[in-house]
Amino acid sequence: MTDVPKIRLRGLTKAFGPKVVLDGVDLDIRARHSMVILGGSGSGKSVTLKCILGLIKPDAGTIEIDGQDVAAMSRREREALNDRIGMLFQNGALFDSLPVWENVCFKLLAQRRITRAKARDKAAEVLAQVGLAASVGDLSPSELSGGMQKRVGLARAIAAEPDIIFFDEPTTGLDPIMGAVIDGLIVDCVEKLGATAVSITHDMASARRIGDDAAMIHKGRIVWRGAAATLGETGNAMVDQFARGEREGPIQMELRK
Repeated sequence: MTDVPKIRLRGLTKAFGPKVVLDGVDLDIRARHSMVILGGSGSGKSVTLKCILGLIKPDAGTIEIDGQDVAAMSRREREALNDRIGMLFQNGALFDSLPVWENVCFKLLAQRRITRAKARDKAAEVLAQVGLAASVGDLSPSELSGGMQKRVGLARAIAAEPDIIFFDEPTTGLDPIMGAVIDGLIVDCVEKLGATAVSITHDMASARRIGDDAAMIHKGRIVWRGAAATLGETGNAMVDQFARGEREGPIQMELRK
């Protein structure tokens, strides 16, 4: 059914001690579309992502993927779901002890879905998709620039051809030009795979480039959702203040209380 969201969150709550981080998050993420989740530090966006990934167990609420309640899945079903997920970490999270080609094919090798001989060819193929030469595969991550490390991270995220990909601050630490390059590669790779993408970011230019849809989380609740292209001109004072980076506005007034 085309009207079933790829990911559906309902009433998601999570507290750490007395601090409530998620306070009833409701969100639908459309299949084969790119959703960008915005929010300030401590707003709950990273915890939302970790709950979907199964890294954190929510206190209440439901997470459905393809209409299936994740909490009701058996261990085997959850592992099968994880096999369909790719992740680009904020700081690359590459393994310094492994050459680039092993980093790219790490998941495939760990699960014995590919031989080491074939992994080199697979890595070269995927590196080409992110604009890197096959020779980069023999380098160590420490020999790469920040932009190249981010490309290798993207290559690793797509190597197993996932149908859901998560991006954690994909342009953090990059200059504006390289940020735009990475965004373009993300859009191309997601489109080629026909995947559903979920990104969290502070970078408004990036959000507009990679997102079809956007949602803003504030104090653990979704306060707005709409088209990513409208960010900065949504008519929602809170969202527009955040998107424009303005000092004055409703978010600041709440912080003064």
